[in-house]
Amino acid sequence: MSALDKMKNKAEELVGKGKEAAGEATDNPDLKAEGQTDQASGNVKQAGENVKDVFK
Repeated sequence: MSALDKMKNKAEELVGKGKEAAGEATDNPDLKAEGQTDQASGNVKQAGENVKDVFK
């Protein structure tokens, strides 16, 4: 199940990058901030998965 979680987290990061880029292109600070939040969330979740892997 860990591999599926890692893929979901990576997808969340990529969606965040897309939102951030769209926000920057359209000069929309709210969308840009939402994208940055999504990326940070994905990164934190990914770090948690990596910690789990260390203890396996």
